[in-house]
Amino acid sequence: MTELALRRTPVDRERLLRLVQEYGVYLGVAVLVLVNTVFTPHFVSGENFRTQAVQVAPVLIVALGMALAIGSEGVDLSVGSVMALSTSLISLYLGYGPWLAIIVAVLGGMAVGLANGSLIAFIGVQPIVATLALMVAGRGLALVLLPQLKDVRDPGMATLGSGDLLGIPHLVLIAAALALAVAFTVRRTTFGRQLLAIGDSRPAAQLAGLPVRRVLILVYVVSGALAAIAGVLATARLSASDPTSLGTLMELSAITAVVVGGTPLSGGRVRIGGTVAGAVLIQLLTATLIKHDLPPSWTQIAQAVVIVAAVCAARERGKR
Repeated sequence: MTELALRRTPVDRERLLRLVQEYGVYLGVAVLVLVNTVFTPHFVSGENFRTQAVQVAPVLIVALGMALAIGSEGVDLSVGSVMALSTSLISLYLGYGPWLAIIVAVLGGMAVGLANGSLIAFIGVQPIVATLALMVAGRGLALVLLPQLKDVRDPGMATLGSGDLLGIPHLVLIAAALALAVAFTVRRTTFGRQLLAIGDSRPAAQLAGLPVRRVLILVYVVSGALAAIAGVLATARLSASDPTSLGTLMELSAITAVVVGGTPLSGGRVRIGGTVAGAVLIQLLTATLIKHDLPPSWTQIAQAVVIVAAVCAARERGKR
């Protein structure tokens, strides 16, 4: 009987690790909701839930693009700078109308993504190096275009940032629609299957004749576009363009949401549902610390701990 128990121990441990990786993020969200319900005054209210949903929307949108990049066995460190660049472009082109300004901002993000993808696909630069370079260059360009904070006064932007449809904020509706679109793309399209194949093994994908370069470029163009959209929405919500601070450390929040959501850093898999839950987890964790008067620096420490725990769980599972 003892021998049987010893034989079952590795299996039980593997099963536990699998459950943690698959469902741990949902358990974390449930625990935070329960803790806040009990210990945080006025947590259970429509106004608070609306506030949390609005604040998580830009993080989720950026995390969707990050999930695609990580699924292709890469990473996009330039997302925060793309948000800063988009807010600068919004301010510069808003005089021509909000829609033109939004289009220019998104095109700017796509241009950064095209540069990232080209460096990775054609020159062979490692994703972390290529996107790090664009992270620095993108923030610098944003500050050149708009050196300081500037108010954004436009009815269209105000409606986008604070308006709602049937009581649901526009920001939340846009984030939900983008999450569904990305999930459909990953699961139901040829592009999604090719992305996962490349992330699983790029040499094998090349031998199979898949358009590796084209897919990688599209991944980073989409990531750049999503980060720019997040920057536009954040600008609309704040009614101000601030390239100095907008998007700062957003790459950390996005990576945390993706990794905690179950998408492995080794690529080959993308969990959009888990990414959504991961973004909610990060927002609830931040809100919990703030509501209990802990300094913002604790949020960064907590995110780092969560990332390490998620990566360690994934590595332990991968060893078996």
